Amino acid sequence: MTTDPLAPLLALADIAPAVERARERVDEAHRHRALRRHGGQVAAEVSLRSAVASAALEGRPHDREEVRAGTVTDPVLQGALRVAGALPGLSELWPKAPRQALARLHVLAARDVVAEAELGRPVADPVVAGRLDGLAALVAGGTKVPPLVLAAVVHGELLNLRPFAGPSGVVARAAARLVLISTGFDPRGLVAVDVGHREREPEYVGAAGAFATGTPDGLRSWLRHYMSAVEVGADQIPLIGDEILAAS
Repeated sequence: MTTDPLAPLLALADIAPAVERARERVDEAHRHRALRRHGGQVAAEVSLRSAVASAALEGRPHDREEVRAGTVTDPVLQGALRVAGALPGLSELWPKAPRQALARLHVLAARDVVAEAELGRPVADPVVAGRLDGLAALVAGGTKVPPLVLAAVVHGELLNLRPFAGPSGVVARAAARLVLISTGFDPRGLVAVDVGHREREPEYVGAAGAFATGTPDGLRSWLRHYMSAVEVGADQIPLIGDEILAAS
């Protein structure tokens, strides 16, 4: 029997309960009454907020209402918007051909930011290539850990590797959301995890650095942060839902 390489993460102190709390928060948010009739509107608003947060985490903060009005032309923000809008359409490709999906995400994220010849092409580094292959194997069925744990690992590893030129963080955050969508954990992409990362940005940066060490404490720090960000992202659903119901 092959040992699941990610299973030990659930044995780290406090991680299994944190995963369960985040899952319960998402399940509760998914029951919000606005989703019965206005799910599409909620999803669109989550997509916008996620893109704004992801661009801000790349050092490109913009006012959400200006973005909504279409007045922001920053190419990183525009790339984040394209990526957010493409996630539902990539959910079937992701578990079958994750490296192809990553390349597509980079094309969308980095257009008008990096040279055209670099779009969709990982950096030429054998170490990066090997670790991308390992990550792709996990995504394609190489682990049975809960989707939240796999998403956290995908996110942390891509942040650490930075396998693409330009806004590689946008790709990392989108790939983590793809895990949640493609596994059916968050099939409509309603959990604005990136908003959670943005609201806890100093913790996000520090925990990502800790993850890169590969130590048990570093991995635990990242996983704890990720679960907290998921809870913040889940809390966006009732906030947005209530706003839409009040306006309808």
